[in-house]
Amino acid sequence: MSRKTFPPAAKTLSLLCALACLSATAHASPPRNTKSAGARQRKAAPAPRAPRRAVRTDRAPRAIGPYSQAIVAGELVFCAGQIGADPATGDLVAGGIREQAEQVLKNLAAVLEAAGSDTDHVVKTTVFLADINDFAAMNEVYARHFKTDPPARSTIQAARLPRGALIEIEAIAVLKKR
Repeated sequence: MSRKTFPPAAKTLSLLCALACLSATAHASPPRNTKSAGARQRKAAPAPRAPRRAVRTDRAPRAIGPYSQAIVAGELVFCAGQIGADPATGDLVAGGIREQAEQVLKNLAAVLEAAGSDTDHVVKTTVFLADINDFAAMNEVYARHFKTDPPARSTIQAARLPRGALIEIEAIAVLKKR
């Protein structure tokens, strides 16, 4: 018997068809076993979302925009920035940086309490100063409120603060254990 030879184009086409068949077989789904429920793969249920709740208290100034005084998410409390405004009047307290810093920290404590936390549970603060030259005076007041193991902190000078405030402080805390 004589051997039949194929032209080069036919060999290439035959090789491409063989590769396509192998590729399709490799990517095909395995046959389903309908007899065993354990053999079926199930889609994982999405993870439940952590509860989230807004915090409001009249012992701190009302929010002056579309935001909450704080949000509790899981075990964390995210406090919006507080300025040195009197909660009863909404006006900035009289005096300078020391008086405003004192009021800011009172307001922050009230929001934390309403959330189920306190200043001992604060892990991070951000202090915004209208004038970085007020840093030392702010630090004196701040140290009285965070005596032991003070939270991590960033302090920056802001171009302007709401209502012409001299200071604003935001915080992140953990909830108190119940």
